[in-house]
Amino acid sequence: MSDVLSKIWEGLEMSFLMAYEVWWALVLGFAISAIVQAWVPRARIEGALSGEGFAPVAKATALGAASSSCSYAAIAIAKSLFQKGASAVTALAFQFASTNLVWELGLVLWVLMGWQFTLAEFFGGIVLIGLMAVMLRLFVSPRLEEQARRHAQQAQAGHHHGDDEEAQSLSWRERLATRDAWAGVGGNFRGDVQMLWKEITLGFLLAGFIGLLGDDFFNFLFVTDAPPAVQTIENVIVGPLIAILSFVCSVGNVPLAAVLWSGGISFGGVIAFLFADLVVIPIILAYRKYYGTAFALRIVALMLVTIVIAALIVDGLFSLGGLIPTGPRPTREDVFGSVEVDYKLFLNIIGLAVFAALWWVSRGQSGGHGCEHHARDAHSHHLDYQPDKQAHKPEAAGV
Repeated sequence: MSDVLSKIWEGLEMSFLMAYEVWWALVLGFAISAIVQAWVPRARIEGALSGEGFAPVAKATALGAASSSCSYAAIAIAKSLFQKGASAVTALAFQFASTNLVWELGLVLWVLMGWQFTLAEFFGGIVLIGLMAVMLRLFVSPRLEEQARRHAQQAQAGHHHGDDEEAQSLSWRERLATRDAWAGVGGNFRGDVQMLWKEITLGFLLAGFIGLLGDDFFNFLFVTDAPPAVQTIENVIVGPLIAILSFVCSVGNVPLAAVLWSGGISFGGVIAFLFADLVVIPIILAYRKYYGTAFALRIVALMLVTIVIAALIVDGLFSLGGLIPTGPRPTREDVFGSVEVDYKLFLNIIGLAVFAALWWVSRGQSGGHGCEHHARDAHSHHLDYQPDKQAHKPEAAGV
């Protein structure tokens, strides 16, 4: 009995350490999403991200790389951009960039696994975005995309955000000093957190206990006695499947990637695993809530296909260039850190303060009631989001 309790405690401790790694980024991502929803006019988003050519996708990629978001926060921001007129291509480009092209992810990869993985992650992320932009236009019709947009505008993450017309009429300096403007941001922040906190918590718990399984558990999943090409193909398929079951978000999945690397998975398999943080089960369920079942299934299938193809491309090019690491792989002691007095501690303290401040300022705001509001909205025959339509009639007409 004591051994069982010890393992449970160890699993909870590992879950906490993984959550500790990404807490500040998670709060920052949801805060950015809340600001976008409350303060950024739809016309501005439409002008920058509504197209499907190179320039809008490049802008969305740059915006995502600058956002430094956790996976769960990235999909919330992308949802708000999509609601405000961004195309599906640019919204998904933002998601991929904000989880694969951010500096903190690259830094953790560099420290735990080597600079080659950081380079592969960034290069592969750009390949991934390019593949998704092409395949989305081939397999997602404009009609299905507009249906998904109406669904997202209606659902509003289980609560009515709405553009804050008064806040948007103010300058950025005035917004920063106006309590009502921040109250709107806080209401959006509270609603998104209430929408996804169960999925996020479950993801961290499962990740912590999966980390206890050890290298032997993962070893039998990987083909090791086959030709290199067969091994690579098998690994880039198994990698995303492990990611789907592990429920871990962007920066938090690097420790598990290190476990897989030490357990024998190929270079391409690690890259595929890292890319797959946007198709874990809680996020798939969130896609369904945001966009409806048909659109969610279509983009998840396309993501899986592009992840496998991009990982194979990266593995092949890095193999030809002699960039795949051949030295010692990390030990389990290198994988999971500890709470220490370092930059992560101060960033997490700041994240806690931001969370508390936005939660406090949202008092009296309608944060929604999660799935209950969404279920009622799903049965509504009026698909237009009324507060947004009334506040921005000229812009809404152009969507």
